[in-house]
Amino acid sequence: MSARTAQFLIAAVFLILGGWALFAPASVIELAFTQPYRDTSFINRFTIACFGSQAVLFGLMALVTRWSARSFAVFAVLLLPFFGFNYWFHYEVPVLTSIGMLDFAGNVTMLVLAIIGWRAARADEARA
Repeated sequence: MSARTAQFLIAAVFLILGGWALFAPASVIELAFTQPYRDTSFINRFTIACFGSQAVLFGLMALVTRWSARSFAVFAVLLLPFFGFNYWFHYEVPVLTSIGMLDFAGNVTMLVLAIIGWRAARADEARA
């Protein structure tokens, strides 16, 4: 897989999950949060939509920039704290439902793609 393809697939994760949060925040709240934390007030829907808009923004930027091997490596390292977040808010403080753990699945997917992209970009840079 090329570095560019890995980058586009990372963008797709942000665009799909971020788009869901941006355009259907009430659905995210209903499906991704456990009952004790499920509040569909305006401010919560607004907050989820804002989170989604930032994810969409990053996804779009990932489509129009070209990442170097260093970019992939930094992205992979910066993803690591999100695994702690997923663990904490699913197992310790059960905020996220199994569907809410799509965030975890997206993070795993992006970490694998970042490693693939890093390797491909290193090979490209070595040839240049």
